[in-house]
Amino acid sequence: MLFRPQLPPEPTSHLPATTPQHAHPTACACQHTLAPAPTASARPALPSVGAGAVAVVIVGGVVLTVLLAAVVVSAISVAVAAVVLRSLLANASRR
Repeated sequence: MLFRPQLPPEPTSHLPATTPQHAHPTACACQHTLAPAPTASARPALPSVGAGAVAVVIVGGVVLTVLLAAVVVSAISVAVAAVVLRSLLANASRR
């Protein structure tokens, strides 16, 4: 359920419903037809995503993950080097 896309609810208008006003006399010979109201089950089609876009997102995620791993490894190695240097300098000052 976490990864299921949910469409936002249908937008509702805050304006009062109005009937169409015509400039025709009351006894006109023309026939007016109104478009059928959309049903509740009619939903707009979701945009399609190409395979190329999916591949770009996956490759981008892999590259960012590798860069993050490189930063973590660099930070750990700098921390180890700092501890070793501190230990060497502390032993040198005791002698």
